[in-house]
Amino acid sequence: MPGKRINQYQESLYMSKRQQGKSQETAAACAAISERSGRRIEKGERASIAGERHWRTREDPFEVVWEKELVPLLEKETQLTGLTLWEYLEDEQSGEFPFSVLRTLQRRVKHWKATQGADKVVIFRQSVPAGRQGLSDFSHPATEISIQGKVLPHLLYQFRFAYSGWRFVQITLGGESYSALADGLQSALFRAGGSPIEHRTDSLSAAFNNHAEEQKLTQLYDALCRHYNLQATRNNRGVSHENGAIECAHGSFKRRLDQALKLRGSVDFASIQAYQAFLNKVTERLNKRCQTRFKDEQLALQALPNERFMDYSELSLKVTRSSTLEIKRVLYTVPSRMIGETVRVHVYHDRLVFFVGQTLSYTSPRVYPEAGQERGRCIDYRHLIHSLSAKPQVFRFLQFRESLLPTPTYRTLWQHCDQQFESRDACKWIVGVLRIAKDYHCEERLGHELIERIDNNQPLPTLKVLQERYLAHNPVPSIPARQHDLASYDHLLQGHWYQGEASHA
Repeated sequence: MPGKRINQYQESLYMSKRQQGKSQETAAACAAISERSGRRIEKGERASIAGERHWRTREDPFEVVWEKELVPLLEKETQLTGLTLWEYLEDEQSGEFPFSVLRTLQRRVKHWKATQGADKVVIFRQSVPAGRQGLSDFSHPATEISIQGKVLPHLLYQFRFAYSGWRFVQITLGGESYSALADGLQSALFRAGGSPIEHRTDSLSAAFNNHAEEQKLTQLYDALCRHYNLQATRNNRGVSHENGAIECAHGSFKRRLDQALKLRGSVDFASIQAYQAFLNKVTERLNKRCQTRFKDEQLALQALPNERFMDYSELSLKVTRSSTLEIKRVLYTVPSRMIGETVRVHVYHDRLVFFVGQTLSYTSPRVYPEAGQERGRCIDYRHLIHSLSAKPQVFRFLQFRESLLPTPTYRTLWQHCDQQFESRDACKWIVGVLRIAKDYHCEERLGHELIERIDNNQPLPTLKVLQERYLAHNPVPSIPARQHDLASYDHLLQGHWYQGEASHA
């Protein structure tokens, strides 16, 4: 149309029609231009493409400060952003550069970095053959999870094949340790049905407390890799994108997990096992996308050994006279029959297994110090209650008294009984209640009943009332007794066997 500049689209359309054999008149009509303009396009007489210009349409607001102040700052520190530079100008020359010019400055900085800035890090995409590489890493969950209302501090261990993208996710209690890595890796390999040639991790520095432990655990990890014929590799410290195949998998899994939890309507689970089952379900849905490539990967995997490798560290400790021992800055109680024994402890990331000699003696869940605390406790009143019943008064000043009470319910009961009864009777009462809870396996039911009395402003029953109640449910069996003939003792003292009963028989 006359009076309007011909744009690039019109030129392209005109030439396309001409290449299709259309006449100049028809091609010009299709492009909405004159035949004369069409002839100029064919002769290359068009001066410039529409939209190209080499002049400014308005005054440059940063003409005075760009070369003198801003460019030297960018050359010194190329990571500075347009917003930071605008705030700098606002501090130096308040009011001279209004907020409306911020976008102009951001475009100017972006253009300068693309044309005159420093070189950027290049990411090289990898094409790993099937069965070649598996990667392991730990990450914090993006969503807070609770078990029966109590927040579960944990990490997520994830294993992924670089070729197929098949993954395995497992809950890890505590931090990035050898036990957690070995348990998760072996579970993943046995789930996949084979091992790759190479196993890649980051530095996993959080698994080591000191140089001696680092050396010991490095030897264990090397032995683990030899057991599965794996080549152990790691990325450069602080360069996480070298493990992009696993780092990006963290993000995708967390997003799917968050969506699944929203659909479920709750982040609270009945147990850790229920939570792990939920993770398995989310993982299986993700793995459905790569089934074809995973089948190809399985054909290239190495065969697995018949048995798993040691996925724990071992300690040798002596049980104290208090029926306790300390492991990894946490105080544990054990059954009192183990007092004085030197036990071997297999330390897993989620449990402890105790051996006396070669005999498995006891298994305990592993506990970690709470955030902000250097030490922790795992006290089970069942280990101590029989000894405590013989001397209940030691309960009042017991060092781990609060930890001995199994739940907040029993801590509340102790506070009320200490107010209701005299000092000596209060200690006897709470110890007696714990003894009943242990002997009759009624910890939760008994605690709930007693708390109900408190809520209804009723006094706590005496210990004698509780004992009579529970003993009534467990009557002593009647055992018939037979009185021997006293003459038999006379014969025994004289050195003769008494044959009275035999003769009657």
